[in-house]
Amino acid sequence: MSEQSADKPPLSPEQNGDSVNPRAVCPACRRLYRDPRILPCLHTFCSDCIAQLEPFSASPPRGRRDAPEAEDRAAVTVLCPDCDSEVDLPPSGPAGLSVDHLALDEVFLETLVSDGPLGCDLCGEGGAESRCEVCCVNLCAFCCQAHRRQKRTASHSVQALEDLKARGRLCRPVLCSLHPGQELRLFCQPCDLPVCLECAATLHRDHRCCPTQDVIDRHGDRIRELVAGRLRPRLERLEESLQKVESSQEALQTRVEATASEVRAFARGYASAVEQHCVALLRRLEELRVQRRNQLHLQGAQLRQALLDVRGGVEFAERLLSCGSDAEILSAKGVTLRRLTTLSERGYDPRPATVAPDDDDGICFMASEPAGEVEGYPVVGVINSRTVDVSRCTVEGEGLQRGVQGQRGTFTLVCRDPAGEQMARGGENVQVSIVHKDKKNCTVETTVADNSDGSYSVSFTPEEPGVYSVWVCVKAQHVKGSPFALNVKRKLRSHSGTFHCCSFCSSGGAKEARCGCTGTMPGGFKGCGHGHKGHPGKPHWSCCGSTLQQSQCLPASVLAAVSSRGHLRTVEL
Repeated sequence: MSEQSADKPPLSPEQNGDSVNPRAVCPACRRLYRDPRILPCLHTFCSDCIAQLEPFSASPPRGRRDAPEAEDRAAVTVLCPDCDSEVDLPPSGPAGLSVDHLALDEVFLETLVSDGPLGCDLCGEGGAESRCEVCCVNLCAFCCQAHRRQKRTASHSVQALEDLKARGRLCRPVLCSLHPGQELRLFCQPCDLPVCLECAATLHRDHRCCPTQDVIDRHGDRIRELVAGRLRPRLERLEESLQKVESSQEALQTRVEATASEVRAFARGYASAVEQHCVALLRRLEELRVQRRNQLHLQGAQLRQALLDVRGGVEFAERLLSCGSDAEILSAKGVTLRRLTTLSERGYDPRPATVAPDDDDGICFMASEPAGEVEGYPVVGVINSRTVDVSRCTVEGEGLQRGVQGQRGTFTLVCRDPAGEQMARGGENVQVSIVHKDKKNCTVETTVADNSDGSYSVSFTPEEPGVYSVWVCVKAQHVKGSPFALNVKRKLRSHSGTFHCCSFCSSGGAKEARCGCTGTMPGGFKGCGHGHKGHPGKPHWSCCGSTLQQSQCLPASVLAAVSSRGHLRTVEL
């Protein structure tokens, strides 16, 4: 503990009676930070507080499983007390985490502005008047003079405590943990670590080490790019969406109360049967309210968690860039970039249109709709949620799986409510897109017809054979099963010959006539005749020899035909 004495307990808000800077207080123990360490989620806690967290899970070490120290070297996963994120601790424990030098600055500044006098860290007797920024110790007047006389510490920067209080921010050098008194002024690029001069001359002797001021712009720009280019806009969208969700909750309650008033006013004109109908309507309304409330509550909880994660990352990164020195930024760069990259790659951006409070998809009471009978009395009035549940929408029709080139195909989309019932009205935003899987630029023009009863007729005409992807979306969301696979077969080839009994009859006995079947005639006649070899024994096409009148004609280059036994043979056409 370099910032406060080991025998001096840290101050807490309850102990000193004053308002303490929250950035100097550990969220877990509610005391001033002691050896603050940064978790991978960018939340800072005391090293002792992290060590006391119960393991969420433990991964076995990569070495031998039968080693005695295997359990000590296992990688442990814990839950962050602040955001409940699962974070992995290094095998060395909290000591392997990055030190939060900004938190140490806040702790020292808090001790400066506290009411109690600071004692000298060297002699422990006189009141401290100055501080050595290299050794990180508070000095009385006598020890300060002795500190400047010593050859090893004569060049250290010593600042008056009053000047530090007036400055409002501490510019404290970051010292090497291996070589006390040595400041981290260099950056080892192969190891991606800030190092001191002694480290560069010994442990990193063969590595490329550069002054921190030469590399800070390049590494700092990576953090700025993630914050300004990706996370800051995402933070704004999350805040906007969360605000809309909260507004939707209020609007939902308002619409439910207004609809309930309409239901009660309508039911007062009827006798006992109508009163029972009113109770049933209110029960249905309550079910819809609970269902919609739960949906909004879940969406709001997801947005709040995403907002906390992104806000925490952005605030830490911005504070690191604005308040941290070069060495402080480089010291926390690794964990910061990993966390910011993880946050930027998460796909939890909501669509603002799906949570808009003024969306026309609400709850309404339809007073003129027949509602059946109650105890033999016809009643009217139903609750319409006017909400389409995309997960319950269905697609019907064979035209969605099979099609023929150049022929019109159709299928029907049925929109349903959360109860699975077909919607009684149209007007939904339905989008259908058909794209060839192998030819990305090959799309099929579709026509969507609203039948005004909750169903939509879709028609299309594919011009190319092959497999297509059919996207069916309602309110910009895929229905169940979308995208579908549509197999379009090649258009049937028309016959160019004659469907006849034999070429001898159809040609009037011409020896030049040929037939697509396998039949022959004696004397070199290559046509076919009744009762002769190869005759199919039934009418067939002269162009290809097929015995099916409603069939596809084989191309002229194909010399394959099916014999009378059903085997494939090669003949001359």
